[in-house]
Amino acid sequence: MLTYNLKEKDGPLYKSLYENIRSDINRGILRCGDKLPSKRTLARNLGISIITVEKAYDQLIGEGYLYTLPQKGYYVANTVLMQPVFPSVPAPRIINRTREKEKADFDFSSNMIESNCFPFSIWAKILRETISMKERELMTNPPCNGIYELRSAIAKHLSGFRGMSIDPDQIVVGAGTEYLYSLLTKLIGENKVYCIENPGYKKLKSIYELNHNECRLVSLDEYGIRMEELRDCGADVAHISPTHHFPTGITMPVSRRYELLAWANEKEDRYIIEDDYDSEFRINGNPIPTLQSIDTGGKVVYMNTFSKSLASTIRISYMVLPPELANKYYEKLAFLACTVPTFEQYTLAEFISRGYYEKHINRMRLYYGRKRKRVLDIIRSVFREDQCRIIENDSGLHFLIELNTEVGDAEIIRRLQEQGIRIGSVNDCDMEGKSGKSGTFIINYSNLNVDCLEEAVLALKDASLM
Repeated sequence: MLTYNLKEKDGPLYKSLYENIRSDINRGILRCGDKLPSKRTLARNLGISIITVEKAYDQLIGEGYLYTLPQKGYYVANTVLMQPVFPSVPAPRIINRTREKEKADFDFSSNMIESNCFPFSIWAKILRETISMKERELMTNPPCNGIYELRSAIAKHLSGFRGMSIDPDQIVVGAGTEYLYSLLTKLIGENKVYCIENPGYKKLKSIYELNHNECRLVSLDEYGIRMEELRDCGADVAHISPTHHFPTGITMPVSRRYELLAWANEKEDRYIIEDDYDSEFRINGNPIPTLQSIDTGGKVVYMNTFSKSLASTIRISYMVLPPELANKYYEKLAFLACTVPTFEQYTLAEFISRGYYEKHINRMRLYYGRKRKRVLDIIRSVFREDQCRIIENDSGLHFLIELNTEVGDAEIIRRLQEQGIRIGSVNDCDMEGKSGKSGTFIINYSNLNVDCLEEAVLALKDASLM
């Protein structure tokens, strides 16, 4: 007779009984074919109700531990196939290398925005209105390229801000540019040769190679990507950031842009991916026209994101496809679901359409212009002219500082880390793995705490001394 102390475990009695019987079966105490007591007999022996026994038996039958024979009773099933299989070698230890970086007391490398710069009150107001007025739309899956309202708002914004005349159906909305890059490789095709600016955004190489393409690196001159190297590398696709290159900050002049377009038009299957990085924040003067706006051959794919202009956590980006690729997208990839939730799409569409986005950009441009001046003033007050050189232009939210030092980049970075200060160098963006002394460091100022900046700059100065 089965005897258990059911009060040792918390929870319902039937569950405790079920667990005890299951344990006996797994340990071989109850073997295949063994007959269990009837419900009435076991209930009397354990001092519990028949219903409790019945629920425990039913659970065991449902999981395959017991079976019944009419008019005969309950029997232990063959559970050999249910036993866990133990590998001959131990499972490998999981090594998670994606854990968050250790927090720094001061971070020159952060490209996030200050939390007080996000228009929370307006965003919350529009979100509440969207939830109350668009219940049906919010519960409807969006089309593969994003809701029309958002694509139309983006098209109108690009027309007024960047001089681009586009059809909303050329726009594809996605959760981040990295996702869109992967999507784009499906349109252009695999086994292509991609040209990437070096130094540059290292993730691009990983993304394109992960999607079965070859990457070749091309260096930069004072006007951007070197055309002779581009021609020599045999690329099918050139990925460039002409408005404000990261990390050098170079803005490509119109003459070089036309050279690029001429290169793309030499062959039918060539394309240019134009990453309009930091285009919203041009401190002085009007933005230079995009490549897409002067492209007459359907060769340019325009990419942009709201990560810099609103917040990196928004995770809404978009690409503008030339008509040929747009048609190909609807023919071959329309089965894919849009990766941006409808709540965020409708809210952002209203935010742009009502003019809040333009007001936000104008306000932030003034804010960042004043902040940039303060940052530069502090750096120049700490360093003498012969100790460093500021490399900047009129665009973007970062600039470079070139130190007159004999100390290597890695050593400067190590010295600062010991003081809780994080900084990145241009060498960190070199995809050929060059190391050593460049003396040129990246100052991202969008998230800098200016009140603590002088102390951090002094630490940078000290770290550069022998």
